Amino acid sequence: MLNRPDERLEEKLLKVISKETRGKRAACLRGILNILSWIFGLLVQLRLVLHKHRIIRPSTLGCQVISVGNVTVGGTGKTPIVETFARSLQQKGRKVAILSRGYKSRKTPFWEKILKKEERLPRVVSDGKHLLLNSDLAGDEPYMLASNLPEVIVLVDKDRVKSGKYAIRKFGCDTLVLDDGFQYLALEHRLDIVLVDYTNPFGYNRVLPRGLLREPRRNLKRAGFIFITKCPPEGASELKAKLRELNPHAEISECRHTPKYLKNLYTRERTGLDYLRGKKIAAVSGIAVPESFENGLLQLGAEIVYSRRYADHHRYTQQEIIETINHASEAGAEAIVTTEKDAVRFPRIARYDLPVIFLRVEIEMLSGSEEFEDWIDRICFR
Repeated sequence: MLNRPDERLEEKLLKVISKETRGKRAACLRGILNILSWIFGLLVQLRLVLHKHRIIRPSTLGCQVISVGNVTVGGTGKTPIVETFARSLQQKGRKVAILSRGYKSRKTPFWEKILKKEERLPRVVSDGKHLLLNSDLAGDEPYMLASNLPEVIVLVDKDRVKSGKYAIRKFGCDTLVLDDGFQYLALEHRLDIVLVDYTNPFGYNRVLPRGLLREPRRNLKRAGFIFITKCPPEGASELKAKLRELNPHAEISECRHTPKYLKNLYTRERTGLDYLRGKKIAAVSGIAVPESFENGLLQLGAEIVYSRRYADHHRYTQQEIIETINHASEAGAEAIVTTEKDAVRFPRIARYDLPVIFLRVEIEMLSGSEEFEDWIDRICFR
């Protein structure tokens, strides 16, 4: 259910792109999007050529810089990978900062930018000791990362060269992880880690706006390490072979997002996954691929009696949550279950007719774990 005009427009456009919407009008719109897609792809490649031939020179900061990103828009499950990677680096002795642009975080008012002539410092979500900002100011993913990585610096700024310099100067960081950084060419990368979603690896095989690719899939050749996410237990041999054709040199790892436990959003009580078996629940999500979340709940034995879906990064209101509780209760739900990413956007409410819990998910490596550890060691002990 999409309440806001921009969310409804996004949903309609996705249906046109995926050919779920048919008819002459939709076909005409796809034709226009094809032209725009060709122009966009041309501009993307021109930008890459300018950087490749050093006509536009990236900044270098004298430390390890690793980007974690993807070639498509939408949910590839990037945040758990960034968390796993940053934790591994930190545990092996690196002083790590995660640099995020803070997608859909609250913007600095225009008047404040004009009146304050001094350079604005990056937003410090975590200083490695304390969580300093809420999800509204930080953005969903930076807040989640800061909450789960208490010893890692998390900074938010659109200019990640600036935030990188700040991380080095202020906190003495020697390793910078660019969250969603594959297309961020202003800063020199030592390593590019790219995520590919098994369920829709190449975004309908077209670049924006006709498809979901941020750049042509042949550009995967820039990656040093590729994670195939959301894999089935048997792996993804066919997709792995396609990726090997596009990039013969990258290490390729297959992984999946594995549920670990449930946690009450308001009491913080942790519960085992067995809680869901045979339980009637309401599933609430505002993520790019809600089907994967709901299918995961069904596999854990839950019975979904009510489902409410919002656009990715939807910012919930108290009224929406109260309405959801009412509808879920009417449908016979015994609990409301959401994702960890959504949980950081839930407002405080005065009534708790039903428990509101979120599902904690972590990365499980199906293949390539030794290669991944080797990359960590090479970065840490170069």
